[in-house]
Amino acid sequence: MLTTRKKQNVIKETQKHKTDTGSAEVQIGILSKRIDELTGHLKKHAKDNHSRRGLLQMVSKRRRLIAYLKSHDEKSYLKIAKKLNLKISPTS
Repeated sequence: MLTTRKKQNVIKETQKHKTDTGSAEVQIGILSKRIDELTGHLKKHAKDNHSRRGLLQMVSKRRRLIAYLKSHDEKSYLKIAKKLNLKISPTS
């Protein structure tokens, strides 16, 4: 589970300005952190299918946010992908 302190640290790393808590960059950062933690849980508890479904939903939501960010602000997309070590798809 993502603690408040960890969530605040992710927000500070990815926010655009001081009061930014809901931009696509911040949402991608929070989802990435939750995905990392849940992946560790599923390595330990392989038969936890309810959590696996939640993980797949989070991955899907993050993918949609990344696609949105790429289409609207490519510079920000490249910055967040590099910061979070995400795979970058070739630009068209």
